[in-house]
Amino acid sequence: MTVFTIGYEGLDIGVFMSLLAEHDIETVVDIRELPLSRKPGFSKKPLASVLNLSGLEYVHMIELGCPRPVRDRYREDGNWKRYTEGFMKHLKMQEAAIATLSDLVAVSNCALLCFEADYNFCHRSMVANAVHDSCGARVRHIKSSRAKIMSPVALRLAFA
Repeated sequence: MTVFTIGYEGLDIGVFMSLLAEHDIETVVDIRELPLSRKPGFSKKPLASVLNLSGLEYVHMIELGCPRPVRDRYREDGNWKRYTEGFMKHLKMQEAAIATLSDLVAVSNCALLCFEADYNFCHRSMVANAVHDSCGARVRHIKSSRAKIMSPVALRLAFA
């Protein structure tokens, strides 16, 4: 049993879909609190549509998204340690969502979706680790050599 993670930063929808196919993903679990994107095809409805048309399932788990105050503070100060502490505090209150996600991972090849290409600076790693702790699933991060990765500082400046 494996839980995958994927970030769509630097990808277009075609490359993204190819990566899902390469890893035999059946279900994309969107763990963005607010599933909107400036990138064509990655907002909730268009993404769910393209996934469904390709025979994949789309699940949005809002409770596993990073709360806005934590995101906003990170954009302001770029302090990853503080971001991690804030998100982990939130995640500890999401036992039911982690249990639901663990049950889904047990029956479907799932990829946790968020924006950041670098899983080291994304809350999806923390969610994947919580699933691992809950049900023992291995964690694999889907990466693409075709993605352009923005550093946390550049990302913060881009959205300032």
